[in-house]
Amino acid sequence: MTDTGRETNAPMSRQLVLTTALAIIDRDGVDGLSLRRLAQALGRDPMTLYRYAKGKPALLDGVVELVMSQLTIDATDDDWAGQLRKAARSFRQMALDHPKVVPLIVTRPLVTPLALRAPSTLRPFEDCLELLTRAGFTDSAALAAYRIYSAFLNGHILNELQAIVDNADETDALLRLGLHNLPAREFPLLRGLAPVLATYDGEAELERGLDILLPALAPQPR
Repeated sequence: MTDTGRETNAPMSRQLVLTTALAIIDRDGVDGLSLRRLAQALGRDPMTLYRYAKGKPALLDGVVELVMSQLTIDATDDDWAGQLRKAARSFRQMALDHPKVVPLIVTRPLVTPLALRAPSTLRPFEDCLELLTRAGFTDSAALAAYRIYSAFLNGHILNELQAIVDNADETDALLRLGLHNLPAREFPLLRGLAPVLATYDGEAELERGLDILLPALAPQPR
């Protein structure tokens, strides 16, 4: 057995390589993944992995592709706003299931040109554009709406997953978050928000954000 619990005689495939890489990232983060460590987990020689991923950058792109393939948008849904709300909930759940992959989802597009990304990572993009244009958005308005929507989702997830607890054993919100270390005169508002920050509800905040965002994205009458 390997350190990911797989038998070393399992047939090799790109799917197996990527799911094993994802398991390592879920446990140890992106920095914990290397081709050598992945090969060890699979019980294979590192050179055999180049058949499935030509180096770590390609491997990371593959992991993003694997995770993003879980996100689907029904472009035929007549309720475009309801469909985007459903997709947002799925995206949030995917991020909570794989929080250490989120930095990859947000940053890999920065180093990979649009046309060179895996088709499965572009599928939600295309389906969202189709959903919106079917609902009456112009092509350019659909693109603008998608960009605003995806920016909101990425920002929300990064906010929800950020580490804010300094001392988990403390019961007082100010001490729990370590905000007592901030000068009271310089940061009175931030210190005063300690109870609110300590009781953050990511699900509720996502819904509130969508309540504000989706009506604002609605196409204007022609």
